[in-house]
Amino acid sequence: MAESEALDQGAIIEFPGGKRTAARRGRARRVVAIGGGKGGIGKSLVSANLGIALAERGSKVVLVDADLGGANLHTCLGVPQPRVTLSDFVEKRAARLEDVVVATGIDRLELISGAMDDLDAANPKHSQKAKLLRHLKTLDVDYVLLDLGAGTSFNVLDFFLIADTGLVVMLPEPTSIENAYRFIKAAFFRRLQTLAPDDDFASLVARALAPRDGHAAMTPMDVVVELRKTNVEAAARLEHALAGFSPWVLVNQARTRGDHDIGPTVVSAWKKFFGLELGYLGAVAHDDAVWQAVRARQSLMRAFPQSPAATGLLRVAENLIALER
Repeated sequence: MAESEALDQGAIIEFPGGKRTAARRGRARRVVAIGGGKGGIGKSLVSANLGIALAERGSKVVLVDADLGGANLHTCLGVPQPRVTLSDFVEKRAARLEDVVVATGIDRLELISGAMDDLDAANPKHSQKAKLLRHLKTLDVDYVLLDLGAGTSFNVLDFFLIADTGLVVMLPEPTSIENAYRFIKAAFFRRLQTLAPDDDFASLVARALAPRDGHAAMTPMDVVVELRKTNVEAAARLEHALAGFSPWVLVNQARTRGDHDIGPTVVSAWKKFFGLELGYLGAVAHDDAVWQAVRARQSLMRAFPQSPAATGLLRVAENLIALER
């Protein structure tokens, strides 16, 4: 099977599972992936300004525009389109990932830009993606922030799952909340497929989650309990795959107190129906300063540092830092 065909059929990328190892020299201390399903929810704005907030607090940060084929992270940072991009590394025009890292003009913050018009870069071959994911984790920085593309393609999900922390951005609107659930669920099933490729856990859990004959659906952990009765080793493999899945939720463009409460509500609902942990990292207020900064091609944190949205992003950055304590 050709590599491109393997990718289209969901070829397996190896990801770390279970507990994370301690930070070490020559490795990104924490890789954070920022996703959320549909476009237009503010992933790039959150990524760019979260990177600035972390850098201002003394962390060394590399922002990676992983929206291959539709990069715009540089615009949110207020910098020109870089002359070297991620596609230069993917297509072997640059030998090392460090060769496509560019300065942003902000202390301790650098950028790896995505391709603007290279259509092939939007669907890298399996070997290219595996190499890229492997090298991202070797960058010698405190944080690597991955700004993901829209949708739930295997490429997007694999970038999300390679991260130490997966952050799901959503708007306080029914359709966006539904898309966030779909994104998290798709990432969850992709993780099952990745960590236990020889077991049909995805189908097993999917059947358990569907209510039957008026009975409540089982949670994935219920499946572990039932599976342990007949196959202890398989139950242990499934439990291992479940253990490391704990994304975090961020609500963007919150207008009311109720909007701010949507994050904890989503977390509670996920735990009730799936029996798995989600976390709530915070909310960012709806703020005219956001579009004003974008229109001026400036970063929000630098153009309007005292704005409600900037203040919210600072709190999110502090919450992210607190995860390591």
